Amino acid sequence: MATVYQINKGVGRPIMFKGLKAQYIAYLAGGLVLLLIAFAIGYVSGVPLVLLMALVVVLGTGLFVVVFRMSARFGEHGLLKFLAKRSLPSHLVFRSRRMFISLKK
Repeated sequence: MATVYQINKGVGRPIMFKGLKAQYIAYLAGGLVLLLIAFAIGYVSGVPLVLLMALVVVLGTGLFVVVFRMSARFGEHGLLKFLAKRSLPSHLVFRSRRMFISLKK
């Protein structure tokens, strides 16, 4: 009774799965793996199971909400462009004209 999921992809289009675009599928998978590891560490260390389950459900729900919102807001390459734009300086300061004068020669 295997479930078959369709991955929508056309020529030159990003991979889309259940509304998630491109790298957000990997972000969600990585977050779920981290949640699983955190659950295993908590379970082995003796944290009560009810507390662990509540924590995993809350963090998992938050992970899904954040990743789906980022996918809808930024799209395929928008998050990388957003992060790159934040690292650009707002303005450049030149203390002398020497650099521009040397360009004429």
